[in-house]
Amino acid sequence: MLTLATTTPGEPEIFASLQGEGPSIGRPVAFVRLSRCNLACTWCDTAYTWRFEGDNRPHRDGLSFERKANQVMLEEAEVAARIMALGQDRLVITGGEPLLQGAALARMVALLDGMTVEIETNGTVAPHPALDALVSQYNVSPKLSHSGNPIDSAQIPERLTEWIQKPQAWFKFVVATPADVDEVIALIETHGLPRERVFVMPEGTDSTTLRSRERWLAPLALQRGLRLSDRMHIHLYGDTRGT
Repeated sequence: MLTLATTTPGEPEIFASLQGEGPSIGRPVAFVRLSRCNLACTWCDTAYTWRFEGDNRPHRDGLSFERKANQVMLEEAEVAARIMALGQDRLVITGGEPLLQGAALARMVALLDGMTVEIETNGTVAPHPALDALVSQYNVSPKLSHSGNPIDSAQIPERLTEWIQKPQAWFKFVVATPADVDEVIALIETHGLPRERVFVMPEGTDSTTLRSRERWLAPLALQRGLRLSDRMHIHLYGDTRGT
């Protein structure tokens, strides 16, 4: 069984769209969003995947979500069938933190016929070996200090080393202030992250905020030799589920 996020109560968040960020930006894909996360970013735009009633970890919106309305459990075969029905040749698995459900994900992905698979992860959980063999791309997004997570939980050196050794792993850092870019550079220099596979992306859930931050982030990316990622889906659809 897989535990998925929902678009509306009882309806799993499985949909077709354009990938909005990272190395595959603009590509038509199928998406599946899983529920549950081991981290708690204060600016998380999918807090409905983890900040359920009774969870008092800080979040800037202070909202909590009723678990039954925001989670649904489905058999792997049903999830695979719904994904295949979307008619796309590429799947993005996101969350939450998808790798918390690695074994069940491996069983689901094995049922997909001819789909290229990419997974979005916070980089703290090692991929299940059976799943790892089926994944073409990882979008690894280690969390910086401004996320509000304890650094020893959000940045695990041995895990970063493992990701660096995977040629299919790209690194995407959410940036809110220029000082965050300095933190990214420190991680590159300390751990040897491949700069050519590092993206910086502005934090924001509306076009105005994203454009404002990109005005200072773009020249910093150019100066530091980093790739810049937009959040295209926010400009197209706003901060909404199932997009």
